[in-house]
Amino acid sequence: MTSEASPGSRVLSVVVPAYNEGRTIRTVLERVDALPCVHEIIVVDDGSRDDTARIVESFPSPRVRLIRQPSNQGKTAAVRRGVQEVTGPITIIQDADLEYDPTEIPEVIAPILAGRADVVYGSRFLVRKAARVLYFYHYLANKGLTFLSNLLTNCNMTDIETCYKAFRTPIIKHLPLSSRGFGMEVEITAMVARTRARIFEVPISYYGRTYEEGKKIGLRDGLHALWYIVRYSVLSRTSSRSRAYAREVDEWLRTVAPAAPGVSVPPGDPQENQAAAPATHSGVLKRN
Repeated sequence: MTSEASPGSRVLSVVVPAYNEGRTIRTVLERVDALPCVHEIIVVDDGSRDDTARIVESFPSPRVRLIRQPSNQGKTAAVRRGVQEVTGPITIIQDADLEYDPTEIPEVIAPILAGRADVVYGSRFLVRKAARVLYFYHYLANKGLTFLSNLLTNCNMTDIETCYKAFRTPIIKHLPLSSRGFGMEVEITAMVARTRARIFEVPISYYGRTYEEGKKIGLRDGLHALWYIVRYSVLSRTSSRSRAYAREVDEWLRTVAPAAPGVSVPPGDPQENQAAAPATHSGVLKRN
């Protein structure tokens, strides 16, 4: 079964991984919920020890759902859990710390709604709107990781470590994330780059935090990212898992029309959709 959606309808599922973000989570929810394109907001509380979960539970919107992880398992695990629950035809990841401005989300998903893209990254390094001046070493690390990723995937990305990644939902929902911590940024890029998905970047603002203000990523995460680039761009290139994912996405992309001027992608579970409509036009990832 396919779900037709026009650019002005509520087509977007927003996954918000959150860990000890009690100071900012309410503002994030207010800004995301105010967007007319939002269908649902799935907050995954990753074992927070502050009042993050309580704030989400009390937020007065039927579009907000809270999922609690039993313990702190890292951003990748939180996103993997949230993506399992999405029902909209487009999915985007939104951090809970206000480093990324939710009011720019419509601009990030615009190439998908226009039928030009299947995946869109919001880049902090294209022509900027606004960016807080912070750590030069973080800038070098981001540029270095992106360069190495591009070298191994033959893509010309400018910012693989960005939080804002938007997808036609089946592309991310059926990606078998296996990394840990902040490794998902590298893993997603390497896996999607092996498919025929049309990847776009759009410029976004970036309001970074200092460590005193709660920034969590550190040197260890950068070293892990280097390992994940080698692992997913080189060592796993010919793995059965990687080949199966690329084959499924490419087959799905061949059987559905581009998402223009509306979106024609399925919000539901593949098995449910296959039971409801012919497989050649179901808009789902087939399982072999």
